[in-house]
Amino acid sequence: MKTLKTILFMTLFSFSGNAQVVSPNESLYDMEIKDINGEKLDLQQFKGKKLLFVNVASKCGFTNQYEGLQELYAAYKDKLVVLGLPCNQFGGQEPGTTSEIKSFCSLTYGVNFPMTEKIEVKGENQHPIYQWLTQKEKNGKMNSSVKWNFQKYLVDEEGRLIDVFYSVTKPMSKKITKLI
Repeated sequence: MKTLKTILFMTLFSFSGNAQVVSPNESLYDMEIKDINGEKLDLQQFKGKKLLFVNVASKCGFTNQYEGLQELYAAYKDKLVVLGLPCNQFGGQEPGTTSEIKSFCSLTYGVNFPMTEKIEVKGENQHPIYQWLTQKEKNGKMNSSVKWNFQKYLVDEEGRLIDVFYSVTKPMSKKITKLI
């Protein structure tokens, strides 16, 4: 038997009066992911700050955006956390091992924002975080697809999706900074 809360969340009425069934939004903070060192990364620790999820790669035409991501993180770290999520699904542009990725990011760009394990951001093995980011039924805002490396998803302080920015949008763009 469904609880009243479940019924309230699952039933919405359209303007025509027909009921539509939708899933209640899942909490991003309850999802599991490991950091680049293989340790559990508790997303709960970021509640109260905006989160910028970025699928990153070391051998991409957009790789120099690591510099902008670090600048953004340094400028707004009191209210924003940048999360780099290495992914090798676009042109094999993140072939490195964990230690190679860590070394490259640190030595080349001085990255000190949190980085995660290498994940898949699309397809059959899409990580649950990216399922949430790309599916309206889970994030409550919009559907999207990850087109390339360095696509950015901004989430508010309460874990609600704000917007998505494609690779061509630089991290320090006014499109992003005005929302922080």
